[in-house]
Amino acid sequence: MIISSCCNAQQGTTITDSIMHDGAYRSYIIYIPVSYTTSIPAPLVLNFHGLGSSANQQLYYGDFRGIADTAGFIIVHPEGTLYQGSAHWNVGLSSGSSVNDVGFTNALLDTLSNQYNIDQFRIYSTGMSNGGYMSIHLACFLSSRITAVASVTGSMTPFTYNSCNPLHPTPVLQIHGTADPVVPYNGDTWTKSIDEVNQYWVTVNNCNTTPSITDVPNTSIIDQSTVKHYLYQNGTNGSTIEHFKILGGGHTWPGFGFGVSGTNYDIEASIEIWRFFSQYNLNSLATTQEISLQEIKLTPNPFHESFSISSNKPLFGNYFLLDATGKKLVTNQVAGKSEITINAETLHKGIYYFVFYGDQNEIVSHKLIKQ
Repeated sequence: MIISSCCNAQQGTTITDSIMHDGAYRSYIIYIPVSYTTSIPAPLVLNFHGLGSSANQQLYYGDFRGIADTAGFIIVHPEGTLYQGSAHWNVGLSSGSSVNDVGFTNALLDTLSNQYNIDQFRIYSTGMSNGGYMSIHLACFLSSRITAVASVTGSMTPFTYNSCNPLHPTPVLQIHGTADPVVPYNGDTWTKSIDEVNQYWVTVNNCNTTPSITDVPNTSIIDQSTVKHYLYQNGTNGSTIEHFKILGGGHTWPGFGFGVSGTNYDIEASIEIWRFFSQYNLNSLATTQEISLQEIKLTPNPFHESFSISSNKPLFGNYFLLDATGKKLVTNQVAGKSEITINAETLHKGIYYFVFYGDQNEIVSHKLIKQ
């Protein structure tokens, strides 16, 4: 593990670490904002790099650190594995890749949730290019943990598009230039068009099919591009689809401050992405499929040596017992039982939290007090 102070003005903490997954060490860079405290669950933003890039490059290129210090969210920049000499994310684009990046992401979230007080209802994913593809891929195949996603210059591969299976309405933000030479706006053999992607998620979320369209003020007259903002509203449980269509924009991160050709400066992608993410909580998005709090009871509460969880129907999924800082003390599975007893005799007096994640995306949490 390597720990250092970050180079931006806010001086949060940057940590380089790794986990073992599928027999290989997978590295990542995590940024802990100055405002982080163990007593308050912090949102988490996954920030995936593009093909041939790296976690370190994405930390600077798609930079959220100053925003994170103010808003109080943690950022993690995973590192892709090499495929034909380039670091990549396996989203069905490279037929020869067998890397399970969804499994790696899930394991990484488990690791970070054990180490930090992560708000499990506010985990988001974004990324550049191949990292944008990966974020939408997670909305399809890890939706039990992902609240909302944003893609910058990314899209969906035919594999992701045809196999996608989201378990809840998922807000999606697309930022894409019409002159992108790498990921064509209108799609090709290897990628779906941006319009197809937007319409797919509009259908999934049951949004209005006609968007409201706004011209973003052209505050930069030297970037040779303008922006239209598309908003598809009134989706299930308040979900929306948003799209910044950059007319004349290239394969770049809008607002990046070092003058890469084709970069738009009428918007700042990082600011727009966090604005979008901050509206959504998985608990509210998943309400159509979750077990209500009244259907799972914890007794007694307060408790002394043990407590029981009971439901009016069999439970299938994973449950956790966390202390007040968010540290997991008990992790277990349940398959078909309607009552579970947890021995908590060795726990100190204080506040604890029971969290249940069901196989059908049920999400239930209860506060407990040990006397």
